[in-house]
Amino acid sequence: MSTITEATTPQDQTSQGKTGRQLLSGLKVVDTDTHITEWHDLWTSRASPKYRDQVPRVIKNDQGIGRWIIGDDHFLASDTGHSALTKDGGKLPGYGFNYISIDEVHPGAYDVRERVKYMDEAGIAAQIGYTNILGFGGQRAMTVDPDLRLVSMQILNDALAEMQADSNNRIYPMTMLPWWDIDLCVKEAERGKAMGLRGINMNSGPHTHGLPDLAQPYWDPLWDFCQSEGQPVNFHIGASDESSTWFGHGQWDGYTENMRMAFGTIMLFGGNMTVLINMVMSGMLDRHPNLKICSVESGVGWIPFLIEALQYQLTDQAGRPPETPVVETFRKHFYICSWYEQATLLNAMEVVGADNILFETDFPHPTCLYPEPLEQIAPAVAKMTPVQRGKMFQTNAEKLYNLDLSAAPPL
Repeated sequence: MSTITEATTPQDQTSQGKTGRQLLSGLKVVDTDTHITEWHDLWTSRASPKYRDQVPRVIKNDQGIGRWIIGDDHFLASDTGHSALTKDGGKLPGYGFNYISIDEVHPGAYDVRERVKYMDEAGIAAQIGYTNILGFGGQRAMTVDPDLRLVSMQILNDALAEMQADSNNRIYPMTMLPWWDIDLCVKEAERGKAMGLRGINMNSGPHTHGLPDLAQPYWDPLWDFCQSEGQPVNFHIGASDESSTWFGHGQWDGYTENMRMAFGTIMLFGGNMTVLINMVMSGMLDRHPNLKICSVESGVGWIPFLIEALQYQLTDQAGRPPETPVVETFRKHFYICSWYEQATLLNAMEVVGADNILFETDFPHPTCLYPEPLEQIAPAVAKMTPVQRGKMFQTNAEKLYNLDLSAAPPL
């Protein structure tokens, strides 16, 4: 694990005019939210004959238009490349990514070697990865029987562990869980860790399917495993049925498709706000003092308000002043990913501190920082101390996910 010593002088003058790469020179930058486009035979090539015609797969109609299905004919997703980045190096605006095939997207979206090549070009040492087809929290698998759901999750995790190994520990996918059954949940989390995966990807709304909410003792075996084995719990935005729409809810009439996309993208963080509020208010973290939780692709600018609001409302309205200040609870348990923010990032870093903020790019999704991710946020980086930069861009993620960065080149 790298050691970074605290700076003693402000860096605003010495940092002026420097590029993002210059400001982060010597660090091994970790990108904590990227996406992996599922290739067409990911499941069918690994499934037993019993499940080969039932696992997630692509079928095409008479016009050659494909769609991902599971079971007999349960729709999962359109057959797209799930990438806004095109083969020729361009970037599609808004909802345009939903109209191109996997053959037309940046090969780094799905090919390990091409992904690592891009990472080297972009100055990224390691990436945390999330898939698309089953939903960011696995919610889309609920339309078929539990055995098929479980097999599909297991095959996916096998493929992700292979990807991590093939990348020489440059890409770190998170274990997808069969969250509809606590015993299966724990077993798959154990299996994922045994295969070398460094954290779990959890559905944020199991209570919408008749299960207990995440604060109930029902989930304690999973949280106990995660805190004892150093497996962070990741909640990606859009990771439940109620929060999985690209366009969101509440928009006014007359928006174009791309405007609707922009609206929904801004609003998606609200699902993670709900999860974080409930985790603090419920008191569940008192039972799990070492549990680490990451809010993925949600941004960080709203966190200072949330901390202040929770502190006030618990005291003023709920009549239950927290024994530990809410800001301290956040610092102990929560990590937040940020990518395009500037002023709000710096404000959050001042309120929460630098130990809980992670860098992400969202590669290769529509809002990703591309083609030069480190340059797009250079103005904010220039205002950080070297210690803050080291924590946000390397050591926080290195510690949280227990990463092996030995094979990764520094900037």
